[in-house]
Amino acid sequence: MKNDITVLFAQSRGTINPNIYGHFTEHIGGVFYDGLWVGEDSPIENVRGFRKALVDSFKKINPSIVRWPGGCFAETYDWRDGIGPREKRPRRINWWYNWDRRVESNQVGTHEFMDFCEQVGAQPYVAANMTTLPALHIRNWMEYCNAPAHVSTLADERAANGHEAPFGVRYWGIGNENWGGGGNMSAEMCAREYMRFDTICSSLPGETVTVACGANGHDVSWTREMMRTMAQKGVRPGALSVHYYCGTAGTPQEFTDDEWYQLLHQANYMQNIVDDNRAAMDEFDPEREVMMYVDEWGCWHKDGSGPSKGYNLFEQQSNMRDAVVTALTLNIFNDRCDVVGMANVAQLCNNLHALYLASGEHFVETPTYHVFDLYKTHQGARQLGVMNECGTFTPPEDKQRAYKPLDRVSVSASQAADGTVTITLANTDLHEPVRVTLRGAGGSLTGRALMRTLSSEDAHTCNTFENPTAVTPVERTIDFADGDALILPAASVTGVVITPIAQ
Repeated sequence: MKNDITVLFAQSRGTINPNIYGHFTEHIGGVFYDGLWVGEDSPIENVRGFRKALVDSFKKINPSIVRWPGGCFAETYDWRDGIGPREKRPRRINWWYNWDRRVESNQVGTHEFMDFCEQVGAQPYVAANMTTLPALHIRNWMEYCNAPAHVSTLADERAANGHEAPFGVRYWGIGNENWGGGGNMSAEMCAREYMRFDTICSSLPGETVTVACGANGHDVSWTREMMRTMAQKGVRPGALSVHYYCGTAGTPQEFTDDEWYQLLHQANYMQNIVDDNRAAMDEFDPEREVMMYVDEWGCWHKDGSGPSKGYNLFEQQSNMRDAVVTALTLNIFNDRCDVVGMANVAQLCNNLHALYLASGEHFVETPTYHVFDLYKTHQGARQLGVMNECGTFTPPEDKQRAYKPLDRVSVSASQAADGTVTITLANTDLHEPVRVTLRGAGGSLTGRALMRTLSSEDAHTCNTFENPTAVTPVERTIDFADGDALILPAASVTGVVITPIAQ
């Protein structure tokens, strides 16, 4: 069987926005407390309260943007609870209390989160409460964050709380999952509420992007009605969000061959999610001025597989199946960079599809983290078209009309301004390696190649506190000539970065 991948240098959909490589931190379970945040007085090494090992690790993958404080948590969150002296902040029954009986301490609020973003070099993306607070309250939060020093009383309050300069928060989500926990709204109602909030908030100075609540996965009718309602008033949102999670198929430690492919086909359905929702947006935004933000995505497995054994709500382990899901999803986003302007994997720590697991002195990077590390050189590069001749896997019989075939080798490519080419490949075959020939059309893939491969003899293997490096990339540097072949191990992810050799 011929397994050829041709990188098409003359074909491109544009620049891969670094925000496609975004992250999500909600106040849920152990994401913040004992995850990201250990407190300034903790014996665990920290930087102003944040776990230093996590901060140092996170910086290495060039995180572009971090969404906060929810998720559903945002729909009952009052930003004023999280400012001022921490010892005086109120404790609140939060959105998730009925699931885990944990109370929100508000030790991490606006200033702490902005400090975390500054520490890791990421932009903040704030999810504001459209469901239970008035528009003026959210406007005040925006003014508190962004007003120039000494311009207003809210700016003075920010300075009194330790930050005289504005935080410069550009991205604001107006509402979250308003089709569900965010008020059980209809699309028309959500659109009208968004327009009301956006109108009030737009009177503030500065450039901001406000994000309207888009579809739950493939609910194209929601997208169409949202866009239609806003178009009737001549309004276009800054962006429209979409959320999509892969359904449960076994557990991280225990899944069958069929469940491996079941989950990958579900992940591959992201193509339908993006393409079909974009087609509905095009009916009212043919110029594509409104970008799509997939600001929650990932695998949602059964509870209890993480090291806390269920104490941290929705915490789960991660292995090569999750890594391959991550890789093929990012490949999809890269190849639709003209449509997807941001994506935020859910979530960063001790939760769904997490990059990190942490507790007390223990800390581990998951296979998902390593995929983001392999893919980081795509950020800001020019996307390149790819001709993929490595075959496909047929969807399950009951899904063949809905699902697209799953590429045996998922791939995307890009070229940086200095000519460096990044090619990322995921072998979705659980048992068989693939020998792939790489060549260029309209350009050459000849140069010095850094090749890093993430794989495991057993795809069920997880990184644990006891064995934190069970699944880590293997790296080698070689001279690569256009048309050379490489071996992709079964159930693996490979990043190839080719630097042209100066003549």
